[in-house]
Amino acid sequence: MKLLDVCEFIVDCPHSTAPDEGEGYPLIRTPNIGRGRLKLDNVHRVSKDVYDKRNKRAVPQVDDIIFAREAPAGNAAIICDGQKVCLGQRTVLIRPDKNKVYPQYLVYYILAPQQQYELLGTANGATVAHVNIPVIKNLSIQLPEMDKQIKIANTISSYEDLIENNQKQIKLLEEAAQRLYKEWFVDLRFPGYEDVAIVDGVPEGWKKETLIDIADVIMGQSPKSEFYNTHREGLPFHQGVRSYGRRFVNDDVYSTSYTRIAEKNSILFSIRAPVGRLNITKNKIVIGRGLAAMKHKLGYQSYLFHMLKERFFKDNLVGNGAIFASITKNELLNQTFINPNEELIRKFNEIAKNVDDKINVLDSQTELLKQARDRLLPKMMNGEIEV
Repeated sequence: MKLLDVCEFIVDCPHSTAPDEGEGYPLIRTPNIGRGRLKLDNVHRVSKDVYDKRNKRAVPQVDDIIFAREAPAGNAAIICDGQKVCLGQRTVLIRPDKNKVYPQYLVYYILAPQQQYELLGTANGATVAHVNIPVIKNLSIQLPEMDKQIKIANTISSYEDLIENNQKQIKLLEEAAQRLYKEWFVDLRFPGYEDVAIVDGVPEGWKKETLIDIADVIMGQSPKSEFYNTHREGLPFHQGVRSYGRRFVNDDVYSTSYTRIAEKNSILFSIRAPVGRLNITKNKIVIGRGLAAMKHKLGYQSYLFHMLKERFFKDNLVGNGAIFASITKNELLNQTFINPNEELIRKFNEIAKNVDDKINVLDSQTELLKQARDRLLPKMMNGEIEV
């Protein structure tokens, strides 16, 4: 039995781009397709007219599955209640036949290791960058009875709920720390501000400094591709935002050649579009030419992270209004910041680090939940674990 046999239809997306209009209907691009659920943070939005045009082939509805054909290929997410969306490029709409398959089970089935290998694997063990429609339609399907499908889906969904709850807590913590940074260093409502004179719009004792004065910066340099591997030989290798997670990088590719090293807890900064996106390293890694790695010279890493986040608050747009498609080493190192005295930096860093420590705990819990989910899923599907 093939995937198409248990679906009402499988249709490709329009092969055109739709610009972000800032409001309206969510446009689901591949970054919005998570493992089982849509990720609507920072989703692009389009007008009713664009929504209708993009949905001429089929209007996405609750319990439909959206599959990412590339960039990266393989993710699949189900449409939940209240999500009225349209398809972006490189996506596929799958409508399960509910008389034959439980939609939530089907999305997890597609994400299971064996099915991912069938969709993405090649004869030499490499991974394809693009999945063609016939490959999706002809995916092999083996289904248990409907009651077992529902039990398996509900079990995996409970893990997803815990993961999602942790991610929401992380988001709230991040927002609280960034609000505090803005209150102290942008709105100038720092502790004791009432007793500090303002000279030319800047608190007395604060000074203008460039990034090179504040942080040690390493610009990435890519090793030759012959040194890359996916079987964990050498150090993790990162060269752009594709391997970024929400806050911490995901280690997928490794390198046995070490050109430029970013140490543990370095801040990664993307120097190519999207410029200014940040992530943090959990371990020592190799960085390629799309990234720079930073450490605060005095160890105030949490302060540095929020300082950069405030400046590079939107992809490609720097706080002073300049737009960058890429940023050179000199342009980056010569970015200027108004820096407070060290005592105030230390106070903020202490508070922000406590927040970061909580985020780290939640992130570690989330990784353990993901690992447990990924171990459990294939075992329940092949009957090794009874449900």
